Amino acid sequence: MRRKMIFCSLLQVLMFVMPMSASAQVRQAHQVRDYRAIVGLGVVSQSNDTVIVLRRIVGDTAVMYLAVDPALLSTSVVGSKAMTFTEVSWQVIRARFAATPYIKALKQATADDDSLQNAGIRSFPPSQQGINLTVDLCPSGKPLDRGLFTRIGREIGRIKKPVPIAIAVAGQWMNSHEQDFEWLMGLAASNELAVTWINHSYHHYTSDSLPLRTNFLLEKGTDLTAEVLGTEIALLQKGLRPSIFFRFPGLVSEKTIFKKIIEFGLIPIGSDAWLSKGQKPRNGSIVLVHANGNDPRGVRALINLLTRERPAVLMKKWTLFDLKESIRCE
Repeated sequence: MRRKMIFCSLLQVLMFVMPMSASAQVRQAHQVRDYRAIVGLGVVSQSNDTVIVLRRIVGDTAVMYLAVDPALLSTSVVGSKAMTFTEVSWQVIRARFAATPYIKALKQATADDDSLQNAGIRSFPPSQQGINLTVDLCPSGKPLDRGLFTRIGREIGRIKKPVPIAIAVAGQWMNSHEQDFEWLMGLAASNELAVTWINHSYHHYTSDSLPLRTNFLLEKGTDLTAEVLGTEIALLQKGLRPSIFFRFPGLVSEKTIFKKIIEFGLIPIGSDAWLSKGQKPRNGSIVLVHANGNDPRGVRALINLLTRERPAVLMKKWTLFDLKESIRCE
């Protein structure tokens, strides 16, 4: 176990000090005419790799698939002519890939699937010397807190680039903050940030007058399929790849809706350090902060954390980690 921990620590460092290849930086926007959830296996012609297929995309001129590598947890968009697809059940997939990080994470996430708040993966082992930073972009009339991202890049970028960060984005925020979103994509394109795009639902409905059990995605009449797939379509149309992670709005869910998210092939991500609530991060924490202009307390807490850890960052004893690598190494 000790050997595995050391190997994973080295892997996490190497993954983010090495520059991305030029091909990895290229974004290809996808026109989406029809988009639906499916489940099956795909064999990629060029590499002969087997991937798990989660979505079927019909564009203007081609049919494509959104797939996940069950070992690497990375997603890709593959044309139907470049892959042989076979429809199979989740039962078959879970049995065949039971030992992979992807299936293990889906199983781990369901450990407390009946919790009203914060169900899903909330943290990683404290042996991890740093945190996994998740930044939420819920619908807001205020501009993006760009200073948060530049500060993160300045502090962590001292020792590694691109800086890993997970951004939980609502589709409605994307479409109402186009310039801010283009600015964020520019940071990723220039290798300042390595962004994992977490699905945060499309509308992120919320009401101050409703109790939690009927609020957010639990509100009566919510079309969960539209909420999940709508944000994925918005990302694809920007030339971005949706990840296999999902964050419930308000971190609110219940067993039935949680099960449906799992059936979409998505891993719910919670948090053990929601900064604006005064929760204190520790090594291995999944930290939650909002950058939509509505979370000054959380932003201040994160900046204070980065300032406090600066000496450890410079000595490479504290850093930000990538969700995919953290799950692979757990």
